[in-house]
Amino acid sequence: MDIILKNSSDEPIYQQIISQIKAQIMNGTLAAGEALPSMRTLAARLRISVITTKRAYEELERDGYIENFTGKGCFVKAQNTDFLREETVRQTEELLAKACERAKLCGLTVNELKEMIELMYEEDNNND
Repeated sequence: MDIILKNSSDEPIYQQIISQIKAQIMNGTLAAGEALPSMRTLAARLRISVITTKRAYEELERDGYIENFTGKGCFVKAQNTDFLREETVRQTEELLAKACERAKLCGLTVNELKEMIELMYEEDNNND
């Protein structure tokens, strides 16, 4: 499991962990039943607080992505990937609707907004 933290990101560290683990589950990099590193191991590997990894794992468990077995650790939960993808698409649509509202407020054209999205999308893919 690869997790890369970006100190320059506005996204909190625990949220970066959550996003990357969710993405790895969605794209099949992490399979159902696969063990995740312990909270302490992940914290040491990423050089962050155990509290941060604990929060990330708790939210992943709450959202149904992983399950925790006392004394055994955390494991990727079997997923309905179609449902998870649909939920992610719905959330993306909500965020884009907000972006469109803001773009209209400052007079951005559709083409300017598309160009911004394309640049951001390419930049994000180049950082992977």
